[in-house]
Amino acid sequence: MATDWLGSIVSINCGESLGVYQGRVSAVDQVGQTISLTRPFHNGVKCLVPEVTFRAGDITELKILEIPGPGDSRKCGDLQHMETGIPGVGCQVGPSQNGTGKVLKKPISSSAPQNIPRRTDMKNQDIIISPQQQCSKSYMDRHLEALTQSKGFRRRHNSWSSSSRHPNQVTPKKSGLKNGQMKSKDDECFGDDIDEIPDTDFDFEGNLALFDKAAVFEEIETYERRSGTRSRGTPSEKPARYRHDENILESEPIVYRRIVVPQNANKEFCTDSGLVVPSVSYELHKKLLSVAEKHGLTLERRLEMTGVCASQMALSLLGGPNRLNPKNVHQRPTVALLCGPHVKGAQGISCGRHLSNHDVHVILFLPNFVKMLESITNELNLFSKTQGQQVSSVKDLPDTPVDLVINCLDCHENAFLRDQPWYKAVVDWANQNRAPVLSIDPPISEMELGIDAKWSLALGLPLPLGERAGRVYLCDIGIPQKVFQEVGINYHSPFGCKFVIPLHST
Repeated sequence: MATDWLGSIVSINCGESLGVYQGRVSAVDQVGQTISLTRPFHNGVKCLVPEVTFRAGDITELKILEIPGPGDSRKCGDLQHMETGIPGVGCQVGPSQNGTGKVLKKPISSSAPQNIPRRTDMKNQDIIISPQQQCSKSYMDRHLEALTQSKGFRRRHNSWSSSSRHPNQVTPKKSGLKNGQMKSKDDECFGDDIDEIPDTDFDFEGNLALFDKAAVFEEIETYERRSGTRSRGTPSEKPARYRHDENILESEPIVYRRIVVPQNANKEFCTDSGLVVPSVSYELHKKLLSVAEKHGLTLERRLEMTGVCASQMALSLLGGPNRLNPKNVHQRPTVALLCGPHVKGAQGISCGRHLSNHDVHVILFLPNFVKMLESITNELNLFSKTQGQQVSSVKDLPDTPVDLVINCLDCHENAFLRDQPWYKAVVDWANQNRAPVLSIDPPISEMELGIDAKWSLALGLPLPLGERAGRVYLCDIGIPQKVFQEVGINYHSPFGCKFVIPLHST
């Protein structure tokens, strides 16, 4: 009867288009030539529908994996690969899509289920077995492996284990293992039912959120403190690390205010090392230079020292060794030097001479005067021996932007020069040239500047410069320490190993 096949587990191959289905037989219709499977799997994945129905014409191959028996489940052997037709259909299974069919030479009766033959009977049976079945495991075994790998779960015991095989089924033996040992190992690893495998994926994020890392580390640290042990990680107290320019030996505390002026400074600066440098008034600065000149630091020495420091700073602003290189002759920088007829202008001429000696194209502007200061005359005489160019008219200045403008037009006393036509013309040219400006010893903030500077270079001690002076630098012009003490300044050099240092507003 067709009802004898109900409950059997079968594998149905419907060709490449429909794939392979496995499930338990729930209904067999002999009239309609159909077979239904409950709880089906399609190509190793559980179907969303509880039952599927197949026609005989769609079936290419049918394998019986398990036949129910009285009181226990009788399963078809993995190595037998029995192929049979649907009960009621006859001896031929529906043709495959490629035109070939699977035919049993002995037809199976449609009135009763076919008994599984014994080992001795199987020798006399003439059964067609596909080459794939001879060289590989049964499709159900491959299906279960694909299922467990795709879902990421532990593979359970196959339903055709040796403990529940059909009594007439031949149990394959493996070399080196006994039946009892193989059974116990299979039950230990694959002993659960396949139907109990959950369909939902494991929630890694949710389980990770349950882990309190801070509490675990606190518990570990508490245990280490009690037991006196130390973990393999880094210790809680990190050793002190020193830079290459720091001394590892302990020294006295650093005193950052080493310069004290006799009057309250209007403005204070600090160096990169944190040393405080107070500003001084113009009267105190003038007195300091006068005392230094009395002790031998003449004007010529100060002009030379100022020219060296200013040219060194200008060379750094022009690019330093990257720009002033024998391989970069085509990138020779151009500097416009604007000087007035006073001591500040003489400092600029000294700076231009040193720049020209370092292969910088210098254009010196100095207005024509009937009588010049001796210091200016001496500096012009030395400058004329260089490759620098001297002009006295604004029309002779470059029309194109230059690399740097050095401003020495302003002085502290002669404010009437700003009303001269040449001064106004030079100021307009500098503002239109759009080149960065370096001011050497600019006047104090109360005096209005005609040209806004990007950098300013102060001499000895800074004056209370305003915002239009830009970033302030300080240069050492060689004033001895006792000269500072003579004018009432407690002085300690903030320069260190340099002659020009930057100052920052506090």
